[in-house]
Amino acid sequence: MSGMPERSAQAQGAADTTLANCLGLWQPLIEALIEAVWLVDAGDLRILAANGAAVELLGMSRECLVGRAVTELASTPEDVFFWEDIAAGRTDTLLSETLLRRGDQTLVTVVRRVSQVASIEGVPVYLVGIINQSAHRAVEAELEKLVAELRATLESTADGILVTDLDGAVRGFNQRFAEMWGLPEALLTARDDAGIYAWMASAVVDVGHYAARISAIRHNPLLEASDVLALRRGSVLERVTLPQYARGRPIGRVYSFRDITRRLADEKRLKLAARVFEASLDAIFVTDADFRIVTLNPACERMIGDWALALTGQPLTDILPLWTGARPHADIEEALARHGVWQAEVAQRTKSGSAFPCLVSLVRVLDAGAPIHYVAFVKDLSEAVAARQRIEQLAYTDGLTGLPNRIRLTERIEFAIDLARREETGFAVLFIDLDRFKQINDSLGHVFGDQVLVEVARRIQGCLRQVDTTARLGGDEFVLLLHRADGLGAEKTARRLLEAMGQPFDIAGMKFSLTVSIGIALYPEDGATLDDLIKNADSAMYDVKERGRGDFRFYRRQMNVDLLARMKIDHAMREGLTHARFRLAYQPQVDLRSGRIVGAEALLRWNDPSLGEMSPGQFIPIAEETGFIVALGGWVLREAIRQGEQWQARGMALTMSVNVSAAQFHQDGFIDALAECLANSGLSPGQLELELTESILIQNVEETLVRLDALVAFGVKLAVDDFGTGYSSLAYLKRFPIHRLKIDRSFVQDIPDDESDAAIATAVINLGRALNLRVIAEGVENDTQRRFLLDAGCDEFQGYLVAPAISPEDFLTLVEEIGLAEDPTRTAHFDAG
Repeated sequence: MSGMPERSAQAQGAADTTLANCLGLWQPLIEALIEAVWLVDAGDLRILAANGAAVELLGMSRECLVGRAVTELASTPEDVFFWEDIAAGRTDTLLSETLLRRGDQTLVTVVRRVSQVASIEGVPVYLVGIINQSAHRAVEAELEKLVAELRATLESTADGILVTDLDGAVRGFNQRFAEMWGLPEALLTARDDAGIYAWMASAVVDVGHYAARISAIRHNPLLEASDVLALRRGSVLERVTLPQYARGRPIGRVYSFRDITRRLADEKRLKLAARVFEASLDAIFVTDADFRIVTLNPACERMIGDWALALTGQPLTDILPLWTGARPHADIEEALARHGVWQAEVAQRTKSGSAFPCLVSLVRVLDAGAPIHYVAFVKDLSEAVAARQRIEQLAYTDGLTGLPNRIRLTERIEFAIDLARREETGFAVLFIDLDRFKQINDSLGHVFGDQVLVEVARRIQGCLRQVDTTARLGGDEFVLLLHRADGLGAEKTARRLLEAMGQPFDIAGMKFSLTVSIGIALYPEDGATLDDLIKNADSAMYDVKERGRGDFRFYRRQMNVDLLARMKIDHAMREGLTHARFRLAYQPQVDLRSGRIVGAEALLRWNDPSLGEMSPGQFIPIAEETGFIVALGGWVLREAIRQGEQWQARGMALTMSVNVSAAQFHQDGFIDALAECLANSGLSPGQLELELTESILIQNVEETLVRLDALVAFGVKLAVDDFGTGYSSLAYLKRFPIHRLKIDRSFVQDIPDDESDAAIATAVINLGRALNLRVIAEGVENDTQRRFLLDAGCDEFQGYLVAPAISPEDFLTLVEEIGLAEDPTRTAHFDAG
């Protein structure tokens, strides 16, 4: 053996005997040990002895072990180096964990202690104690596995976990806990229990309550508690704390935190949904996947009655007429499959059998892609349908009479046009307007007028066929559509209407008569469109108005030409006044006895660039019709006063006569405006004479008398123009402060040949004398007429015999020729005899 001195064979034999005797002594000792034990010769590193535990550990027989080099059992380089160091005397003890190779070449983990225990005959012997670590390792591995699984479980849970000991020291927490409480990075990387607790306390809303609960938990190790914590960051946590036990004794505490913010919100929404479900005015049915009713809300009972409560478990179609059979119709199933909703209006019936319209919305509720419920929302449309019908009624009918309005009339006339075109037939449109209806409204009020319109509508409908249409356009205007009616049929209907309207009216105890004016337009002769037909029928009706009312007339093309001309003249007049295209001409008024000029009548003249010189007979009626006469008359009055002021300044004391229209005279500000104009002028009020027609005087007599008295009060003279052409009450005439009567030219032009005219002229003159009024005749064109009037006692005249209406310059020349009545030195132009 290396390192050992050579011995003799005898000596070696003796030594072996001694060694064997020693091992015989050691063997019982090592057999009694639980550990596996070897005795190793330090010289040649061979196993000298091994106990049964070693045999069992290495899976080898004792014979295989004894005499075997320990390096053969070593499986790591470190072990080989160790035993070499032993052999070299560099070390003699070792305690380490290593791997040994078993007989079947498998490795076993052991803890090994090597100690020098004896020296036999000078040979050191090492005691190798070996403890099998396989079971311990298995337990550690299992523990590590359990710990890893526990850590993974803690980290995978949705709850935050905090584990402490009984003193509150933090033993651990998972990542979810850190996220819930928003722990900063510093508290995650360094152990700082106080910092964690301080952070948690500062994070809650109610700090005092939180601290009290923590104190209670720490003072009661066995306490099991559940709390709800509201954090400042807006979330709400549910905290559950349980004691942690080991061998039946509490060793710590586990805190579980669950974020219930969303759950609380969901619960709130669910409660709200439940309240909405209960409070909904619409009926709601919830069914299963087979359309059997699962639940329903109180509105169902209100909608269909008490028996709704017995519908649970019944097919939905037992109450809603949605389809026949067990399954919905194909179109319903397709809509539910594609869009998840189907909607339609149905007629719902109550237990009593009455029906009402409903809107049913069927909604599919899915779970894992398959329908588990259907929800039917049923809305009672009774009020909506009634409102819609009412809206349609208001939109298409007249609110007063219930007749179709313009919109519905438009639809029906357009339909009639399309039908007439296809069938090559015709129809008639009648435009009806009540005559003098404004007088009824003004005298009896609009409520009474509405009753009249209702009665008129009733009479019109009584004259028509079922296929015809009566529409009220507004006010007192009605339009009739007569289907497949020609001119003869339209005329017959018009005559029936006139006859019906001619019957006395008796409304609220008031009896009166009423007439209508009717215009007729035929399709297609009088228009191919709705607008043309109504416009032309209106034109025909307007023509009836102009001809005296109370009749009917068919449309003629000339009617629109006349209306267009009126529109052009009205527009041109308004532009003419703006651009100073009007002027005044003055016709001399002459004293019959002296032959001298006593005054002038201001007459309006107009020359338009496009229309040329317009006669007053053409444009004055249009101005009166449109109301423009007020503005135009105001200009005439101001211009005449200005001219009279100029003549007065030249010493010509003339009476300036100005015609005043009824509309102008009855304007509220007329008298004040005239007074202001005279005040701003140098013309003496006594030199201004206003010519008023009889129609002005007989309207609102008392009010007219007040106005006349006001005019006379500041010196203005008054004359009655065209006297005798209208109706005048002599009693009224006596009351009015009139200064002159003017005989109309119609009574002058044929005297003395026409005995009637001569008699009327003489009567007017005598009336004037009796009332102490001056009388002037107009339209005197020859000396025979002048002499008759002079002999009859007339005071003044005007006409072409002296001069037509002339310009101010020509008027001055004429005054120079024949003189003024106030100038006694001038010779009369006419023979006074």
